[in-house]
Amino acid sequence: MKTIAKNSRAIYDYDIKDTFNAGLVLSGPEVKSVKSGNVSLVGSYVTVSPTGASLLNAHIGPYKYAPDEKYNPTASRKLLLNRHEINHLLGKEKGLVLIPLEIYVTGKGWIKIKIGLGRARKKVDKREYLKKKEANREIRGSI
Repeated sequence: MKTIAKNSRAIYDYDIKDTFNAGLVLSGPEVKSVKSGNVSLVGSYVTVSPTGASLLNAHIGPYKYAPDEKYNPTASRKLLLNRHEINHLLGKEKGLVLIPLEIYVTGKGWIKIKIGLGRARKKVDKREYLKKKEANREIRGSI
């Protein structure tokens, strides 16, 4: 499993309760662009409806050798989730958000996305998170 892009800001801004892995539906040039690392998850999110899930506002840059001039880099892309997972996500409480955490390539060459279900942190919670992170770093450094 090779990680292509991470949304490290999501760990700071959201308290992730649960994670899911989903397939990502892409066209041929998009696959080549993602595998070359031309992708950004900053500001992107996932929506779920009874018909399926989709990734919105993720930036996948155009592949430099593709002739498509009308390419939209932030178009919505379909996610491949099981019916059971979609129903599980639809039944969740209000206030929870689906955030893409990372895009990776499996051993078979498939592009997958890891999405997290979480709640937005307030400013006080973010400060607590940084304090705990710094304390853990000092403990590991002193050993």
